[in-house]
Amino acid sequence: MSGPDNQDEVLQWIERVATFCVEEWALPPITGRILGLLMICDPPERSAGQIAETIQASRASLTSNMRFLSAIGLVRRVRVPGDRTTYYRIEDDAWHKVIQRKLDSLGAFGDIADEGVALAGPHAERIRAAQRSLTWLRDIAARNPPTP
Repeated sequence: MSGPDNQDEVLQWIERVATFCVEEWALPPITGRILGLLMICDPPERSAGQIAETIQASRASLTSNMRFLSAIGLVRRVRVPGDRTTYYRIEDDAWHKVIQRKLDSLGAFGDIADEGVALAGPHAERIRAAQRSLTWLRDIAARNPPTP
């Protein structure tokens, strides 16, 4: 991680990431701590043991959270030639990929909303409101694509 001069500040920042993840995304605090650590550590790879030690987590809890983060594409496993240890890292474009997948899934909901409007007929205002919001979000994303 960063040098010992700012270790406390780094740990506080990791905790802020965890708090954000809990409050905004309803993720467990450990998931946010893992993300925070992997975003700020140098070098960018950490073993499960290093992660657990830094964020004071059990290996069992860490394992299930690493599986989740890997499944959603934020964290990937890394092997170092000649080293049997598995390391984890966040790719530089991981956030872009996750957000793009989320936007794509919201766009797919538009098809479902179309069917709902057809079914509900004149009583479909709530569905139309969802469609308008999703269309607005899709259009913003199309006009302002993030740069990975």
